[in-house]
Amino acid sequence: MSFTASIAQNFDTAFAIQQGWGPWLVLLAASLGTYLCRAVGVLLSGQVSQDSEFFRWLSAVTYAMVAALTIRLVFLPIGLLATVPLYLRILVCVLALAVMLSNPNRRLVPALLTGTLLMVSIGVIRSYNLLKSIS
Repeated sequence: MSFTASIAQNFDTAFAIQQGWGPWLVLLAASLGTYLCRAVGVLLSGQVSQDSEFFRWLSAVTYAMVAALTIRLVFLPIGLLATVPLYLRILVCVLALAVMLSNPNRRLVPALLTGTLLMVSIGVIRSYNLLKSIS
């Protein structure tokens, strides 16, 4: 292959990147970065004590972030969830929490299923009433 043909091929490749390959390359780079960090974590996991002060702090921060995001979803929702009244969002949370506390052994999946099914039911009922009032 001649030098000019190689240059032309490189320009064609660069043009193809601009024609739709860009998002795929960004996804590939992000995936490689993620899996590289995970691989380093796996390699270092045997050398780190899980009972250390750092991991207790990290666990506390993680639980605080999950709690804050849950509260934000309930009280300051965006998108479609914002159309559901506050009292219904709180009611769904209370019922899911009751399911979670009722069975101490297996509680996460039933609680998530309860919350999801209740929110979907509320949406279906509200959309049916809305469609019924339009007709």
